[in-house]
Amino acid sequence: MNKETQEQVVKRLKRARGHLSKVIKMVENHEYCPDVLLQSSAVQAALKKSDEIILNSHLHTCVVPKLGGKTDEKALEELLEVFKRR
Repeated sequence: MNKETQEQVVKRLKRARGHLSKVIKMVENHEYCPDVLLQSSAVQAALKKSDEIILNSHLHTCVVPKLGGKTDEKALEELLEVFKRR
């Protein structure tokens, strides 16, 4: 993972951590359930985006070189799209 990608992932994970802290406080304070669920969705979205960035980096920096550096960029994009839908 290159430095730029690492910085992106760390930024998103810290954002997720902040949202998660908020969710914990909301539950402890017996806040309105739909509000808790909305905040929880933010945690999940931040983690999912982090995963997408990590997978994209892995495909380009680890997998492609093991395939001899030759790959179809469209195939990689398709794989990433399938991952995003999960």
